[in-house]
Amino acid sequence: MVRTRAASGWEADGWSVGVIDQSQLPHRFATIRLTTLEDAARAIATMQVRGAPLIGATAAYGVCLALRADASDEALDRAVAKLMATRPTAINLKWALDEMVGAVRNRPRDDRLAAAYRRAAEICDQDVAINQAIGGHGARLIAAIAAKKPSAQPVQVLTHCNAGWLATVDFGTALAPIYVAHDRGCCSMSGSTRRGRATRAPL
Repeated sequence: MVRTRAASGWEADGWSVGVIDQSQLPHRFATIRLTTLEDAARAIATMQVRGAPLIGATAAYGVCLALRADASDEALDRAVAKLMATRPTAINLKWALDEMVGAVRNRPRDDRLAAAYRRAAEICDQDVAINQAIGGHGARLIAAIAAKKPSAQPVQVLTHCNAGWLATVDFGTALAPIYVAHDRGCCSMSGSTRRGRATRAPL
């Protein structure tokens, strides 16, 4: 989960990036503040941030942090190469970096930083909207399946990889339908971040 003032108003300085240090979980909840390109690259490479959407969002803000120091084409290219090398096979990472380059490449240097922060915030907002839509669509399926089962029989949903809210800017991917179904009162939740047990609520 990434929080910045540009995206949601959480970071008081208006430019740095706050993330949950997932390498400390589950034994300790800790956050870290990213202030440089190197911080963002390290957070991705060492798995302080995990989950495809979150990696992409972190990389987007990594470009912003790089441009704070140097808004030249050369610095942009170095930042993209450094961030891409942290997880070369990550699809969201490459997509986010391509989006950031497209947002700033042909702009005057004085305009690049604002444009970068704007696009990074849009990437974060888009991630939340997509995951909420996944949740809404999936929750309807869970409710439909549950309606066909005896009331004591749960609908079990198994997800693989990091699919909860920690993997995203917020809300989760494959677990989003379980979150939404739970919030709507049509199921209960149990299990780990990779397994959801959806049980029909008593009518």
